[in-house]
Amino acid sequence: MTRLLHHLRPVLVGFVALAAALVVLPAVSVPPAAAASTYLCTGYASCKDAGYSHHGYRTEGKKMWWQMYSGHNCTNYVAYRMVQAGMSTTRPWVGGGNAEYWGEHLEGRTDQTPMVGAVAWWKADVPGAGSSGHVAYVERVISATEIVISEDSWGGDFHWRRMTKGTGWPSGFIHLADKAVETTTPVDTEGAARVGERLTARTGTWKPAASVAVQWLRDGKAIAGATSRTFTPTPAVLGHRLSVRVTAKKRGYKTGVVRSGSTMKVRRGILANPSAPDLSGTPRVGETLAAVRGSFSPRPDATTVQWYADGKPLADATTGRLELRPGLVGRTVTATVRAVREGYRPLVVAADPTTVQRGRIGTDGTFAVTGTTRVGERLRVERGATTPRDADVTYTWVRDGRPIDGGKGASYGVRAADAGATLAVRARVTRPGYEPRLLTLPAPARITTRPGVDVDPVGGPRRAVVAVRVAAPGVPEPGGRVTVRIGTHEESARLVAGRARLVLTGLGAGRKRVRVLYSGTPVVEARRVVDAVRVTR
Repeated sequence: MTRLLHHLRPVLVGFVALAAALVVLPAVSVPPAAAASTYLCTGYASCKDAGYSHHGYRTEGKKMWWQMYSGHNCTNYVAYRMVQAGMSTTRPWVGGGNAEYWGEHLEGRTDQTPMVGAVAWWKADVPGAGSSGHVAYVERVISATEIVISEDSWGGDFHWRRMTKGTGWPSGFIHLADKAVETTTPVDTEGAARVGERLTARTGTWKPAASVAVQWLRDGKAIAGATSRTFTPTPAVLGHRLSVRVTAKKRGYKTGVVRSGSTMKVRRGILANPSAPDLSGTPRVGETLAAVRGSFSPRPDATTVQWYADGKPLADATTGRLELRPGLVGRTVTATVRAVREGYRPLVVAADPTTVQRGRIGTDGTFAVTGTTRVGERLRVERGATTPRDADVTYTWVRDGRPIDGGKGASYGVRAADAGATLAVRARVTRPGYEPRLLTLPAPARITTRPGVDVDPVGGPRRAVVAVRVAAPGVPEPGGRVTVRIGTHEESARLVAGRARLVLTGLGAGRKRVRVLYSGTPVVEARRVVDAVRVTR
C-alpha cells in the first residue's frame, strides 16, 4: 500500500491543486513500515477486548478531524485524540496536513522526549514511516527508550504497539496536549493556622500515581525549607495566610502542580502548661516559700513571678522566693507564673494557694538553770539562742510545778520553803506573728538545806556524854543518824526531833577530841563537827 500511494502521489497532488479553490483538503498518511516494536493488539474490537481502548474513534473516526481524511488514517486519529484532549477543532497550523509536515510546522513544540499524550512523529521515508510520514499517539512512557503507542493508518488498521528505541523509533515527539498527572481528590491543608501547631498537607490522590513534592507558601510565596508534608508555623508567619503547593511528577507525564486554598491568617500560638506551678516550703511565719515554676510547652522565652496575698499583689514580691513575715499570718498566699514566647499568647498560671500560719520559735537547746540548789543560794537562767534572735523571754519560777509568789525574772534566791522541793523555771518565748513557746527548765537537783550542828560534850570518870542538836532551814525537826567518835570509841544514834544523846564509856582520862558526824537526809546535808571533852579518872 505504501508503494502504491507513492506512485499515486503526483495524481493526488494534482487533485489537491484542483480542489484547493473549494476546500482545504484533509491530509493522508501512509501506514508505517516495520519497526523495533511489538504489536499488542490489532483492530478496534480486538483491542477493546484485550483492554486497549480506541477512545471512541471507532465511531468518531467517521468524521474528519483537523480536515484530515476520515476512517483509518493516522493523522485523523491523532487529530481526534488532540481534540479529545481539549484542543481546538481547528488545525493549529496552516499548510499541508500529511504526517511528514506535523513536526515541521510545529518545530517549536517538537523534541526527542516522549510524553504521555504527545504525538509520536515520523518524517517521510524513514524506518517506521512511508513517503508521507506517520503520527501516533503516545499512550505510555515506560522509559526514555521504551514507549507504548496507539495508531491508525491509511489503508491499514487500528493498533497498539510497544516500541523500543532503535530502528523505527519516532523522529520526534510533538507536545500539543501532553497529559499531566491530575488530582482526583483535592489538595488542602489540615489543622489550625496557629503558631506552634502543626499543619498537615493533604497532597491529594493523583492519577496516575505519582511522586509528590510539597512547598508551603506564605501569602503565595515559598517559605524557605518548608518542603515536608507537615509545617509548624513560626512567629515569622504570624498574621499571614498559608497554603501548600503540591507538585506531582511521573515519568512520561507533564508535571502536575496544584495549590491549596489559603488558611485564615496565622494566629498567635497557645502555650501549654503540662505541669502547673507549685509552692514549696512550709507556710509559716519565718519560713520561706519557693515558687516552683512548673513546665511550659513549648519552652518560653522568659517567665516572671508575682506573689499575692488574699488576691492582691504584694509589692516587690516578684522573685521565686517569698519570706513569710508576721503581717501575712492568716492570709491566703499564692504565686502566679507568667510565661512569654515570641508569637504566642502570654500564659499566666497560679499555684494552689496556702494559708500562712504562725511561726514556730526555735531554740538551740542551751537554755539551762545554773547555780547551787541549796537554801540561801541563788539560781540563774542561762539564756540560749532563739530563732528569731530578737524573741522576748519571760520567766516564772515554780516549786513542785506550782508558781512561786514573786518568782519572776532570770534569777531566784532559794528560800527555806524550797527545801526538799524540785524547782524549775518556765521560760515563755514570744514574738509577734509566732506561736509562743514554753520551755520548762529544771534546777540541776532537788533543793537541800545546810544544817547547823550544836555539840555539847560533858566528861566524867572514864566516860563522856555528848548531846547533839541539829537545826536546818526549812526542816523543823531534821532526822538522820549521828555518830560520835572519841579515840577508838564510837557510838551512833538516830535523831529524834532533831536531837540525840550519846554516852561513850571506857575512855582514858584526859582531854579528848570529839568528832561528830551527822549523816544527813535527802534534804538536809551531812555535816562534820569537831569538839573537845575532858575525861576524869
